[in-house]
Amino acid sequence: MKVQSSAPDIDSSAPAIPRHVAIIMDGNNRWAKQRGLRGVEGHRQGARAVRATVENCARAGVEVLTVFAFSSENWRRPEEEVNALMSLFLESLTQEVAELHQNGIRLVFIGDLSAFTPELRRKMDDSVRLTSGNQRMTFAVAVNYGGQWDIVNACRQLASQVEQGTLRAEQITPEKLQQFISLGDLPMPDLCIRTGGENRISNFMLWQMAYAELYFTDLYWPDFDQAALDAAFADFSRRQRRFGRTSEQIAASQEE
Repeated sequence: MKVQSSAPDIDSSAPAIPRHVAIIMDGNNRWAKQRGLRGVEGHRQGARAVRATVENCARAGVEVLTVFAFSSENWRRPEEEVNALMSLFLESLTQEVAELHQNGIRLVFIGDLSAFTPELRRKMDDSVRLTSGNQRMTFAVAVNYGGQWDIVNACRQLASQVEQGTLRAEQITPEKLQQFISLGDLPMPDLCIRTGGENRISNFMLWQMAYAELYFTDLYWPDFDQAALDAAFADFSRRQRRFGRTSEQIAASQEE
């Protein structure tokens, strides 16, 4: 992975860049099937698309990139495919982490990691420790993750505090719950991209994406490239993000 370290020239005509981009990477299997290949080959090409997207987002100035790599529902897939995904995941960690570190990118994982093998968890922990001080961009990988699980997990931690007497029920607020939500200390996603032609978020970051702009493309994930990312950013630039306010209020605030 080679990422230019110098900051790009400021271009007033360039599209607005989201601080936090979340991506649902869909279509690996269908990409492979179209080409008469095994599903694992689609996932392998998908891993290359991840690498390119990390590079492109870092160059663009994105602060946080979160990808949905493996949902808690994906365990229902054929055992052969799940095993291949786990092997590819371990292989990618081994090959890519050093370059992420060299390019100043912090790697984190979100999800219930207890389901993975000790070897894979050890690799994940080592990768997180190695890159923990990097500040250029945070690359978050959601594995064995589900948005409902995330919210329930946060609620359990709040309930534990109430049970211990360190928190009263009336003190529970959205801000308090967010302290226990995955990536709750980072900017909320501004843009969620889903490839593969499906128009849903599939239990991904339900709490965090309350105000995210949603962008859907028919491209299968292995075909998602710089041009596709640019198109998503251009579309994002045309959105007016009101956060509950009116267009007139937005216009007035911009004139001040």
